[in-house]
Amino acid sequence: MLFGCTAQERLVWSAEFDGETLNKANWNFELGDGCPNLCGWGNNEPQLYTETNHVLKDGFLYITAKKEDSIITSTRITTKDKFEFQYGRVVARVKLPTGTGVWPAFWMLGSNISEVGWPLSGEIDILEYVGREPGMVFNALHTQDSHGNTINTKKTKIEDIEEGFHSYSADWSPEKIDFFVDGKLMYTFAPKERTKEVWPFDQPFYLILNLAVGGNFGGPEIDEKIFPQEFIIDYVRVYEN
Repeated sequence: MLFGCTAQERLVWSAEFDGETLNKANWNFELGDGCPNLCGWGNNEPQLYTETNHVLKDGFLYITAKKEDSIITSTRITTKDKFEFQYGRVVARVKLPTGTGVWPAFWMLGSNISEVGWPLSGEIDILEYVGREPGMVFNALHTQDSHGNTINTKKTKIEDIEEGFHSYSADWSPEKIDFFVDGKLMYTFAPKERTKEVWPFDQPFYLILNLAVGGNFGGPEIDEKIFPQEFIIDYVRVYEN
């Protein structure tokens, strides 16, 4: 039995990162600075995303943020149009980067984002961490009802979360979304109202992994002495009941 899988669950998709290169049947690279459609990736982020700021080694995916000359680079990958799912449990086991300015994330966007735009598409943030707030883990939902702002959010203090690997998961059903760290419940979103503005989570979503730097959430201050920093991903797995 795979770690974290209960007897009632069925593994439907996984990325184990065992090969030498990223499986492009599963993953897309999002490149550049987001311009012209989403400059700064919507958050005034300074980094440029490339295909070269990652490596697979010993069964792990390493996403590295670097600063070379005056340019900060990193990597962002998604499963858009390649793997999308509706309801289930999704989990990633990762090791966080550290230092003021880093902003690693494991999250999901609604598959209809190209048609309806954000935030009507919905966003599920399974893991966000910002180096300016050590020891804190963030979970959040973005919806049209909140105009994209994170009113549906929880920040949890976890001692030594930066040490070693930890699992971050979301258990998503038609009624609610539960967020966990190492199997411990952090936050539940279960609104009574079910309009598409409040609950856009009744459609397929796709996965995103990235290491952003600075920006609106990562913070304006970036400690350039921290680079390079690595966001290390052991696996991503999706289960259905």
